[in-house]
Order: sequence, then structure tokens, then C-alpha cells
Amino acid sequence: MEYTYQYAWIIPFLPLPVPILIGFGLLLFPTATKSIHRIWAFPSILLLSIAMGFSANLSIQQINGSFIYQYLWSWTINNDFSLEFGYLIDPLTSIMSILITTVGIMVLIYSDNYMFYDQGYLRFFAYMSFFSASMLGLVTSSNLIQIYIFWELVGVCSYLLIGFWFTRPIAASACQKAFVTNRVGDFGLLLGILGFYWITGSFEFRDLFKITNNLIHNNGVNPLFATLCASLLFLGAVAKSAQFPLHVWLPDAMEGPTPISALIHAATMVAAGIFLVARLLPLFIGIPYIMNFISLIGVITVLLGATLALAQRDIKRSLAYSTMSQLGYIMLALGIGSYRAALFHLITHAYSKALLFLGSGSIIHSMESIVGYSPDKSQNMVLMGGLTKYVPITRITFLLGTLSICGIPPLACFWSKDEILNDSWLYSPTIFAIIACFTAGLTAFYMFRLYLLTFDGYLRVHFQNYSSTKNSSSYSISLWGKELPKEIKKDLLLSTMSNKVIFFSKDAYKIDNNLRKSVRNFSTYLGNKYTSMYPHESDNTMLFPLLVLVLFTLFIGLIGIRFDEGVIDFDLLSKWLTPSTNLLYPNSNSSGDWYEFFTNAILSVSIGVFGLFIAYILYGSVYSFFHNFDLINFILKRSPKRILLDQLKNVIYNWSYNRGYIDIFYTRVFTMGIRRLTELSQFFDRYIIDGIINGVGIASFFIGEGIKSMGGGRISSYLFLYLFYVSILFFIYRNGRFHLL
Repeated sequence: MEYTYQYAWIIPFLPLPVPILIGFGLLLFPTATKSIHRIWAFPSILLLSIAMGFSANLSIQQINGSFIYQYLWSWTINNDFSLEFGYLIDPLTSIMSILITTVGIMVLIYSDNYMFYDQGYLRFFAYMSFFSASMLGLVTSSNLIQIYIFWELVGVCSYLLIGFWFTRPIAASACQKAFVTNRVGDFGLLLGILGFYWITGSFEFRDLFKITNNLIHNNGVNPLFATLCASLLFLGAVAKSAQFPLHVWLPDAMEGPTPISALIHAATMVAAGIFLVARLLPLFIGIPYIMNFISLIGVITVLLGATLALAQRDIKRSLAYSTMSQLGYIMLALGIGSYRAALFHLITHAYSKALLFLGSGSIIHSMESIVGYSPDKSQNMVLMGGLTKYVPITRITFLLGTLSICGIPPLACFWSKDEILNDSWLYSPTIFAIIACFTAGLTAFYMFRLYLLTFDGYLRVHFQNYSSTKNSSSYSISLWGKELPKEIKKDLLLSTMSNKVIFFSKDAYKIDNNLRKSVRNFSTYLGNKYTSMYPHESDNTMLFPLLVLVLFTLFIGLIGIRFDEGVIDFDLLSKWLTPSTNLLYPNSNSSGDWYEFFTNAILSVSIGVFGLFIAYILYGSVYSFFHNFDLINFILKRSPKRILLDQLKNVIYNWSYNRGYIDIFYTRVFTMGIRRLTELSQFFDRYIIDGIINGVGIASFFIGEGIKSMGGGRISSYLFLYLFYVSILFFIYRNGRFHLL
């Protein structure tokens, strides 16, 4: 067993041969390397599979042995400074390495088909392998300096992957935005590392935890300074894991290929910030106020991410805000000290969100068969709908992933999110628990909205194609209902309606059965005339990762079920985390009972089901049944407070669709503010600093010209003036000296 741990250092280096060989191949034999480009997917998957095997073996030993292994070797040694590099194998490392390798393998298999026709196929696999190596190096690091090195490598790889299609201005801007935003957090992380080195004189985790806690306990360090340094460390995690207020890069990062979104924004890059906080949690627990600060940022991110996801039309952006909100749940759990629940939700969310991102890629792939490569159309849920009969396998997998994120039992995220909600009621302020539970209902609402807009109803892209040929406004869907054009042509057998947004209602677009048949026939006509084909299911190499991730989504939650040992005794997660939980909470007890479990689950499940129910009423086919009741029509249409209600809904919609106006605020305050500051600085430098210097020169020139015109060319006159000025100066000097004496 110890022999296996001694060679665990090989895990981060296993994916590296692929980018190295691809680079040398493109440099020395470009034609041959490009001609056999698809072969490079095999070594990428194989090497990462070997790394997964190592990680799985270490995880099994962690579960059975419950110990921590660390190996160090000296890198720099002198009298005053010593730096050691090495690797640390503990439950957190094994969990992260398992997530990175398993999700990475699925993404690579998926990408082989998804990126097959892309000219950057080789570059894509080189970036992906280097990114996996950087993440594995990050999670196995044994000290803060080593973490910072791999932290920056992960940032560089994310910059390259987000801007993979760099010829598109939007993608180029998105990768720059992600890079600059993360630089803010990285600078804070660096300052925090240096601050704690100044306090403790060490970068090693064990020394850092022990010395800092002793100094704080014995008043050997200023608590305010220690809190400041801890906050700077946390700032790095805030940027990397897209927490408020440095979350603005995440939705724009969707401009990269969908497999990149699945890898970066499900189990790797955005999880790096969570990993850092979890790694440094023994340090944060002993520092005043920092845990409350972490939980505050987490709960703000939970609510903000959920509200911003409500009105998104881009399917990937909606999933991105969902990721942001779920990471907020994990950060909230860490802030209240619920280490086990945080890592549990990190595991379940990683697989469920990877499934959803890859499923969205399959949907986008099928939509591109109609609209061509156009992200504005192929990713727009407004133009989707009715995809159930075209992509049935993708639809089933996407539904399971959606229900998992919504917290519906017995899927994976139910077990972990329920545990976070329960712990928030026990250990956090009541307002935090209320916000967390309310956001659970919002999550169910916007996720099921996403599913219904994508798969329910009929394929709306045909109406858009038809209206564009008739030179009329295109058919679209708003957040709460349908935004109708001023006049629908008689070809669609629809009456004239006003151009307005109907909130929480579909009654403005009623279609009887005969009309639906006409629309269906007309859509077929459009499909033959204006499109190449209908949407179609993805190939097997893209469906295989979806099916594997479905298994994880269905069963991975079982590892965290914990009841009395006499009933069920397979709580693998608690056994896995025993060394870490013993370090954080020596007297912790993870057992429970059936009654307590069902009592706690009733609230969270009820909230999730209520959110699903509301979304289904507003966006599902069941709306036609409810609108047959005059009472509901009276409430929705004839209430005297309808104007006020519509204004409130417009405010919510505008807040969500415009990303909470946070990007606008940053643009005006920081981007435009810095630009004005630079313009002011340029004005000061050009007209004040340079103006003084140039003014002295110009003044000297004119004075010289003036004096030159006063000269007569007679030496006797010059001597007389010289002696006259000397006499005056001598007189002034003597008078000044006399007064001084």
C-alpha cells in the first residue's frame, strides 16, 4: 500500500505527453500530424484513464485505511529560506482526482465526435490534456506556493480553452474577461500567501495551520491582520469558483466549445476555488469572522445565480448561472463548517452538471443541422421546443440531470442538497437558511423551465424561418410567456394580437387542434424548403458519455446515505472523509435515523416539487387545462392589481435578463472609470508636466531673443552693465550679511 502512495506523484504527469507530442509533431511534421489527427484522441483518453486508475486505487485505500500520506523533497535551501515540493494524498485529494479524471474521460470521448470537423482538433486535445494535468497537479499540491503555480497554469489553460475560437470577437472578449477577472482573485491569493508566510514562516499546510492557530490563541498575531490575509486567500477562491462579486466571467465563458464548458464549469476549474477553501478550512476555522464572511458570500451567490438564470435564453448561459448558484451552496456549507455536506454536493453536482452540459451540446449539435453554425440560434431556447421525438435519448438523460439539480429523490443532488439545507437550519443564521430554501424552489423552477422550453411543445425555429421570409418580426419567447409579433400572417391561421409580453401565461397564444395540424404540416413544408433536415440524435460516441454520467447521477448519491449502523452501513463518504473530519471535528458523529431523515427531507422536496409545478403550469402543455377555469382567468386577467403585478414582473425580468445590471455597473465604474482616469492622467502628463518643461524652454527662447535685440555690439557697454549688476549684487549681499550679524 505504501508502495502505491510513493508513486502517486505520477498522476499529474500522465496527461502531459499528449500536448508535448502534439506540439513537437506540429512543429516537425505538421502535414503528417494533421493527417492522422483523430488518432491523438486515443492516447489522451488512455493516459487519463491510467490516472483515473491510480486515483481510484488511492481512494479505495483511503476508504479502507483512513490515513493521510505526504511526501516532500527540498527544492531551495539556504540559511533563512527553505522551500519544499511534494504531494499530499488525503480524502480531499482523492475525491478531486476522481472527479477530474472521470469527468475528463467522458468529455474527451464526447469531444472526439463533437470536434471532429473542427480545424483546431489537435489544439483542442492538447489544451484539454494540459488542463487536466494542471488540475491534477493543483489538487495534489502539498503547500501554498505549489498550489499557486498550478493555479496560474489552470488560469492560462482556461484562457486558451474559453478563447478556443479566437477568430470570433465574442470568444476573444470572453477569454480576456475571464483572464482579467481571475487576475483580481489571483493577486489577492498571492498577497494572502505572502501574508501568512510573514506570520508563520512556512508555506506547508500543517505548519501553517498549527502555527497560526497557536499565535491566534496566544494573541501572538494581530487578529485583524490574520483576518485580512485569510480574506485575500479567499478572494482567489471567489474568482476561480465564480462567487459574487467576481462571477461575471462565468456566463461569457460559455463562448468556448461545449465540451470545454462541461469540463471547466462542472468538475475542474470552478471546483478549484471550492478545493482551496476546503483545503484551508482548518486555517479559516480559527480566524475570527472569516467563516461568517465565507457563508455570506456563499448565500449571496446562491440567490444571485438563481435569479439571473430565470430569464436567460441561451441554454449554456442558463446552465452557467445554475453552476454559479450550486457552487454558492457548497461555499455556504463550507462557511457554516459543514465539510462533509460541501464535498458531497461537490461530487453529485459535478456529475449532474457534466451530464447537463454534454446534453446541451447534443441539443446544440442537433439544432445546427437546421440553422447551421450560429450560436445565436443553435443555443437559443426560444427557437427550440418539440425536440423530444427527435433526440429521445438526449431528452431522457437531460431530464434526469435536471431533476437531480432540482433536488428530486432519489437522484444524486437530492441527498447532498438536502444535507446542506438541513445544516443551514442548524448552524447558520435563520436568514441564510430561508434564502437557501427559497433558492431551492427557484432552482427547480428555472431548471424545469429550461427543460420545457427545449423539449416540450413544437419546434419553434420553423416559425422564425417563415417569419423571416415574410419580412416580419420573428417568433420568440420571453421569460414568463410569449412575445407575439404585431400581426401573424393568415398562413398560420392566427388572429391579430397586440405586441406585448404576457407574464406567467400562455393564454395569448391559444391554438386549437385543427390549427396545430396545419402548423405541423406547414412546419414540414418549411423543413423541406428552407432547412436541410430536422434535428437528429447524436452519434453513439456522444451518447455513450451521457449514459455513463446518467449512471453516476442515479447512483452516486448512495455513497453519502447515512443511517443507523443496524439499518444501513455503507456510508462510504464518511469513511472516506474520516481523516479530514477527525482533524476538523474530533468529536463528530455522522449517524442518523430514518425518522430524522424523512422529517428533514419533506421541506426540501416540497419546495422543489412546488418549483417544478409552477414551471410546468407556465411552460408545459398543462396550461391549456388550467386556463379552462374562469376563476383562474379572472385572477390572472381581471385583477385590479394587474398593472402593479405586471410592473413587478417586468422588474424581475429586466433584472434577470440584464444579469442584475452588475456587468453594466462594472463597465461604467471600472472600465469607463479607469479609462477616464487614464485620460486624465494623460492630460496631466501632456499639458501640465510636459507643459511646464516645454514652457521653460519656450520662455528661455523668447527671453534670449529679447536680450539679443537689446545688444549693441559694443564691448564697453557690456563691461559697464556687468560691473553695474555686480555692484548691485555685492550691495545686496553685504546688507543681508549685516542684518544676519
